[in-house]
Amino acid sequence: MVFKIIGICLMTFGAVFSILFWLPRVLDRNKLKQALGERYTIIYVIYLANGPGMILLGLLILKKFSGP
Repeated sequence: MVFKIIGICLMTFGAVFSILFWLPRVLDRNKLKQALGERYTIIYVIYLANGPGMILLGLLILKKFSGP
């Protein structure tokens, strides 16, 4: 039961992070590009770890610990 809750929480957090990442008002990419310069690609690494990565981890936990 605890792992189901953890899996659902991870999936929810990942989905919310993914949605917020693509909203222009929340993340201003032009300002980030100016501030970070060549290190701008690190933003996508952070996105992949926190958005789709969390969703995938939540799905794996749900699949592994859900009953038959």
